[in-house]
Amino acid sequence: MSFTDILPLDKWVEFENEIHKKSGLDANVYGINGIRITDNKNWANRLCPVIKGTDNGISFICAVANMNLASQVKLSGEPIIEECDAGLIKIAVPIFVGDEFLGTVGACGLLIEGVEADSFLINRITGIDEENIESLSGDIKTISNEEVQSLVDYIWQNVNRFVKDYVNKQHSISLTG
Repeated sequence: MSFTDILPLDKWVEFENEIHKKSGLDANVYGINGIRITDNKNWANRLCPVIKGTDNGISFICAVANMNLASQVKLSGEPIIEECDAGLIKIAVPIFVGDEFLGTVGACGLLIEGVEADSFLINRITGIDEENIESLSGDIKTISNEEVQSLVDYIWQNVNRFVKDYVNKQHSISLTG
């Protein structure tokens, strides 16, 4: 089973874009290997592309957060809201068809109200100059806990609808086939 069994790739891209438009977060659909299924990119801020542009940043901040959240949602079957090591919001919503875990819809890149990017840790991991980090993170937008929860609910409802439509279609095919 693959993501394109549920929706065509262009519909997953549309969904990523809807999430970004609704929230400002960088939204991506990830397979069980933690790799994005589309090449669609809507950066939420100026800092993340710089972090991901370093080997240590992508390996020890972004990939670690993706894999950690993916393993948690796979076990719990429920969405999760956390922060990455850079201090930015990261959400993951699981995609299951029956008992089969396909991956997650993830979104990241804003700050929870009252939280700052962790310039010290970003510097220690990536080697990016702290002044540069502070400059790049100075205009990162914030999001409230309520807004994040509302977004998670929106993603979760849509994922469940996509899966339900797929299952109903498969059931209909098996009854008529």
